Amino acid sequence: MSFANLKSSRGSSIDKLVKAAEAVSESKQDTKSYVDDRFWKPTQDKAGNGYAVIRFLPAKEGEDLPWVRYWDHGFKGPTGLWYIENSRTSINQDDPVSEMNSVLWNSGREEDKQTARDRKRRLHYISNVLIVSDPENPQNEGQVKLYRFGKKIFDKIMDVMQPQFADEDPVNPYDFWEGADFKIKIRKVEGWTNYDKSEFSSVAALHNGDEDRLEEVYNKIHSLTEFTSESNYKSYDELKMKLNRVLGIDAGMEPVQSAPVSQVAEAPTVGNTAEPVMDSTPAAEEDDTLSYFAKLAQEN
Repeated sequence: MSFANLKSSRGSSIDKLVKAAEAVSESKQDTKSYVDDRFWKPTQDKAGNGYAVIRFLPAKEGEDLPWVRYWDHGFKGPTGLWYIENSRTSINQDDPVSEMNSVLWNSGREEDKQTARDRKRRLHYISNVLIVSDPENPQNEGQVKLYRFGKKIFDKIMDVMQPQFADEDPVNPYDFWEGADFKIKIRKVEGWTNYDKSEFSSVAALHNGDEDRLEEVYNKIHSLTEFTSESNYKSYDELKMKLNRVLGIDAGMEPVQSAPVSQVAEAPTVGNTAEPVMDSTPAAEEDDTLSYFAKLAQEN
């Protein structure tokens, strides 16, 4: 849609976004073999604390949603090699790790279930954002960037679109005129990166509703379609070959339990795949794992 159409149709945006989220639309993939400077992430100090203010931006013209959703896997095999790859389940295709995890989960052996947990999918989202404040890197302020985030922050987005209390009005955080800035507050809690303190500010028009400035921002929004394209995902056979190599199956080694997911943050960067960061509590991650494999068991 054009900028003018975006303004006139903004009132119906919340219902559309909520329905899309409830339908569990899936997407994404990293596509370059080099660091992608379109992406931004908040800086954390030595103690693990970080702060920044961003504004989530609407979908680019011709695209339905202002976010994409995808999963990846990150674990270390008994060979000492890392498997850090996006999951083809993100595009509704078979994935070798998911298949192996399903077998492990349904074996009835607790040690196999733990291996499946260690190799589980990790959930990510990507949206366009305007960097309002970045105290550690002020040169980023005013730029439109892609921001990769997890379930914890997405839940906060859903909370303001679907408020639980009668005295709260729904807010579309992706709206130029009736959205709100998002304050990212990062802490280290028991060794985990924690976003619980992050929150939306009061509703306010971006740039005080100055349409010239808003249109300038709108024209800088990045397309998200590349992250949903099957052509940007490795083939099933390529991933299977990589998995076998990481697990030592080709070398005749007996596959054993891989490194726990809690160690994934030590993984090296591969291409432009960001260093994995867990953004929710272990309990929340466990719930996601159990529901995922329960679904796989029903499908089988």
